[in-house]
Formats: sequence, C-alpha cells, structure tokens
Amino acid sequence: MAKIKKNSHKILYRKYSANIKYIMMALTVFIITFFLPKQPRFRYEFQKGKIWLNKDLISPFSFAILKTNPQVSTDKKDALENVLPIYRYDSELLQDVDEAYANEFDVKWNGNAFPEDERVANKTASLKLLNEIYQKGIIATNAKHQKGRKYYDVSLLNNNVTKTISTQDLYTVQTALDYFNKTFTTTNLKVKEMVMNLVEDHLQPNIIFDEKLTGIVQDNTINSLSTTRGMVQKGELIIARNNVIDDEVYQKLQSFKETYEAQTKTIGDSKIVYLGQILLVSFILSLLMIFLYLFRKDIYADNRQLSLLMLVITSMLLSLTYSIKLNLPSLYYIPFCIVPIIIRILFDTRLALYLHLLVILIAGFFVPNSFEFVFYQTTAGMVAIYSIRNLIKREQLLLSALYILTAYFICFLGIGLLREGSFKEIEWMNFVPFIFSVLLSLLAYPLIYAFERVFGITSDVALIELTNTNNKLLRELAFKAPGTFQHSLQVANLAEAAIFKIGGNSLLVRAGALYHDIGKIENPQYFIENQNTTLSPHDKLPYEQSAQIIIKHVHKGIEITRRHQLPESVIDFIRTHHGNTRVDYFYQSFLKNSPEKFVDENTFRYPGPIPFSKETGVLMLADSVEAASRSIKNPDAQNINDLVERIINYKLEQNQLDNCDLTLKDLETIKLIFKTMLMSIYHVRIDYLQNV
Repeated sequence: MAKIKKNSHKILYRKYSANIKYIMMALTVFIITFFLPKQPRFRYEFQKGKIWLNKDLISPFSFAILKTNPQVSTDKKDALENVLPIYRYDSELLQDVDEAYANEFDVKWNGNAFPEDERVANKTASLKLLNEIYQKGIIATNAKHQKGRKYYDVSLLNNNVTKTISTQDLYTVQTALDYFNKTFTTTNLKVKEMVMNLVEDHLQPNIIFDEKLTGIVQDNTINSLSTTRGMVQKGELIIARNNVIDDEVYQKLQSFKETYEAQTKTIGDSKIVYLGQILLVSFILSLLMIFLYLFRKDIYADNRQLSLLMLVITSMLLSLTYSIKLNLPSLYYIPFCIVPIIIRILFDTRLALYLHLLVILIAGFFVPNSFEFVFYQTTAGMVAIYSIRNLIKREQLLLSALYILTAYFICFLGIGLLREGSFKEIEWMNFVPFIFSVLLSLLAYPLIYAFERVFGITSDVALIELTNTNNKLLRELAFKAPGTFQHSLQVANLAEAAIFKIGGNSLLVRAGALYHDIGKIENPQYFIENQNTTLSPHDKLPYEQSAQIIIKHVHKGIEITRRHQLPESVIDFIRTHHGNTRVDYFYQSFLKNSPEKFVDENTFRYPGPIPFSKETGVLMLADSVEAASRSIKNPDAQNINDLVERIINYKLEQNQLDNCDLTLKDLETIKLIFKTMLMSIYHVRIDYLQNV
C-alpha cells in the first residue's frame, strides 16, 4: 500500500496556488452577492434645491404623494388634540356609598344622643341630596387634560353611550362638598356638623378617567390618518429637465422612489438583479487582482495575504448588508474607515486607498444618496491613510480618529450649507452617526494584532516590539554573546541610516539587523567578537569543521527565531545576510596548508539565498563593513574609505546584489553613509586643511 508523503499537502498547495487565488475570488463574489439586497436600485439621485439634470421624468405608474415627516407629525398632533379624554360613569358607586352612609349615620346619631324623632328626616334629606350630587356626577380632574385651563371637555361614557360634557357641568369633590354644605339645612348646628363630616368621609368621584380606552381611541385615530396628500397619475410629468427641485417636487420624487422600490421587491426579477451584482462585484475584484499583479506581486503571490484582503472586503460589505436589513437610522454608523487604517498599517498607502475605494464603490450601489456617501467615505479614508504613515505610538491611532472626525465634520458642514443655505437649517443630530463610526474605527488596533497572528503579516507595531532590546531573545544574546550583541547594534545603526536615506522599511531593517546573528548564541566562543583571549577554539579544529561551525550559525538562527515565532520577514535577514559567499579565512587557510588535498568549495560556502530586497541587501553590506572595520589597526579616513569601497565592490563582483533592487546611485549613497558613520564611531578627524 502506497504511503502518503509527509509534506504532500504543501506540494499540492504550491502546485495549485494559482488556482486557489481564483477559488478565493469566486467565493468572495458569491458571499458578497448572495447576501446583498436583491431588489433593483432606484436609478436617480436628487437633492432638494438642486437642478434636475436628467431627462424629463414621466411617471410610469400612478402613485400617491407621501406627506413629509413634519406634516405627518403635525397631523398626528392635531388629531390627538381633537380626541377628548374618555371618562367612565360608575353607576355602582352610588349604591355602595348610600349603604355605607346610612349605616354610619345611624351609629353616629345614636352616639351623639340626638332626638330620635328628627333622625329619619335628617337622614332622608341628606341621602336625597347625596343622590342628587352623584346623579350629576363627581369627576376626578387630571392636570394633563386641563393644560392650564380651569375647565375642559371630556367624553363621558355611561351605559355604552358617550356624550361630550364640560367639567364645568360636573362636580369635583370640593365643589360637591360646598354645594352640600350650602343646600343642606337643619335647625340643630351639631346635627349639620355631624352630617357634613359623614358626607366628607364618603364623598368620592364616580366619573373616572379611562386611560386604556382613551389610548385605544388615540391609536385608532392615528392609524386612520392618511399618510398621503394627492396622487400623481400614470403619464404625468413629475419634473422637467433643468427645473429646480423645490419642496413639492422633492416630495413627489421621494414618493416615486419609495413606491418604485416597494413594487420592485415583488415585481422585479431577482435573478436578473443577482446577475448584475455578480458582474459588478466580479469586475471590481478583477481590477484589484490586476492592480496586485502589476504593482504588488508579493501580495499577489501570497495567498494568505490575498485571503486577508478578501476577508476585509467581504466583512465590510456584509456589515453593510446586515445594517440595511436592520433598518439602521443611518448607514454612517458603519466604520468604513477601519479598512484604510488596517490595510495602511499592514501593507502600504497605495493599496489602502485602492482597497478603500473599491469597497465604497460597491457599497455606493446600496446606500441612499450614493454620491454623498462616496464623497464622505473617500475623503475620510484619505485622511485616515495620511494620518497613519507609521503606527509607532499608541496615541497616533487616537489622533487619527480625531482627524477622521474633523474630516467628517468639514464635509458635513459643507454639504449642509450647500444644501440648506443656512446654519440654522442644518440638522446637527445627523452628525451623531459619524461620531459612533469614528469610535468604532478604534477597533482597528486589536484587529491588526489578530490579523498579524492569523495571516503571518508583520506590522510596524510588531517590529517596534521586536527591536526592544529588553526582548527576552535579545537579552539572552547580550548575556551569552555580548560581542555579537554589540556588533548587531552597530550593524542596525548603519543599515537603518542607509535604508532611511535611499528609501525602504527602516524598522524592518533594524529588526533584521538585531537578530541576524542570533544563531551565535549556540557557540559564541567560536566567533572572534566574543573571544577574550588570544587563544581561539578553532586552533584545534580542521579548517573544514571550523567553517561548518561558522556557517551553522545561519541554520541555528533560523531555528531559534522560528521557535520563538518571529516573523518570516525578519528571518529572511538571517538567511540572506551572508548570501552564498565563502568563509574565505578558513578556505584560504585550507588551500595554503593543504595544497595537495581536494577541496569541496561548498564546504566553505554559505547556503544562501542571496539578498532579494533593498533591506536585505543593505543589511548584508552593513554586516560585512562593520565586521571588517574592527580589524583596522589605524582607523583613519583613508583606511575607512578604502575598506568600504573594497567590501561593497567585492559583493558586487561575487554577484551577491543581483536580486535586490539597489541601484548604483543607491550604492554610492550607502558608501557615503557608511564612511561617515564609521569615522564618527572611530573618532576620525577630517583633515580640513588638506581638503582646502
């Protein structure tokens, strides 16, 4: 039975990597278009107070003209004011009051020892008067219904029959008590006092506000209101070309748009709409792939980085789709500026702007006032990119958020003044979604860390962490191989200064320089910069073995850094800093001392590869120059000049710089920087008189 090779999946991945790109692209198109809204989009864009630049618009169907929100609110307010509060007449209360009053009257009468012959007459008279008051009605007034007035009309419900009555025609508890006191007469003042006390205890409203029934009537009244005011008939002119869109025409256009979108949800062919979406999204993603192929071949060739770009595009457009389905009051809550921030930090300015434009161009088809939306997001995205050239401090992200918010505000104010022509007419609350959007864009910081880990991308933030000399691995290097550590620091300074001048990623170069000799941790005593005595451990070893120990620090460096999960972009400096050059000292010693022996040159040669970028090329030169400068016995200007020229020319002769993008002009600049810095390191004074 055949066995599957251990790395067969990697072989298959490399073999079909080109096909994977197309699969990712097709999957992205499918996901985006599957979830996007499927109704046809209204084709016209319009703004109040602007000129209608399209052809004459004739209504293809009849539709009702919708009222504006202020008109609907006014109608609701007027309707509610016309709805009288409903009060219910409680007919059972009188019987309960009569019975309770009669029983207590007898008890009080007997307790006060009033004449028995007067009891029936007083009792009957007071009950009759009490019944008269309750028949007319005692109302519990409501300050909300009074609205500052003393009397107000109510709708009185009695035996399922309602009538409108003023509170002026009803008693309150106080007016009923006053009326009773005025009307009830008796010769015995103590009897009257007792009766008044009893009446005051038992008098209570029998006309009660029915809040539930009033609410039902109010809801029914509001629901029965018409939200339209007139009709536009089929074939009627809505607006002619070059006419101004005034309030009336604007409302017609808005009504036409809403009716059109409502009809197309049921009438429009969703399959045709889906086909249109596939064409547009596929075309835009194809433009992205062409851009990457022409200008960023490194990303185009890396499926992991390509999948990150597809994930960002898909996530933003799915967020838009979900927001549309949720009927968010404003789509400006979505933090579209998070896209350029993430892509700028992880990649570069040009790709960040290009990807941001592609996302908002697709989104523009599904948002209202698409031109305005694209204008807002394009300008804010550009500001986001400009404000984060290099994320090396945490406050930069906060400052970037402030700049983005300022950009939004300038656009909001400008568009508001352009549309309304007055500061007073601008609806400032509409700016709130932009504030939330900017706050949400701060999520870019944790997302960057997650993307670095998942997709193996190295940002400037990660490089800054790696270049911290308190890093565990660098502390170990400083302790076990202090000479190598000092050499690495000097190389980092030289390489960083050179790459900054000719253009390149100075942070990446510095990180690569600090770790390029990390493999010397294994056997530091075999490297001259770590030897404290005149005796060398190589003196007792064959030249071939010594060469292999020296060469081995490259393999060990790769092994150590991968074990500590350093980025591949930093490990590339370890692999390439010697290229495929020979360990010349041991090679020449072998030839000199064993001329009769056959020599395998590969035994004395580094495995490579040679540098393949500006950064790795500059590091190779800085490493060789700094190491060689330590052997100069009299470091003066001439010696340093000759050393730099000789080493760089030697690297050129050995074809070590063939694959990197260094030009002859770059090399001259690098030479000048190396010479200047080495003279400063060795405190070389320039003979100005000789130059004169």
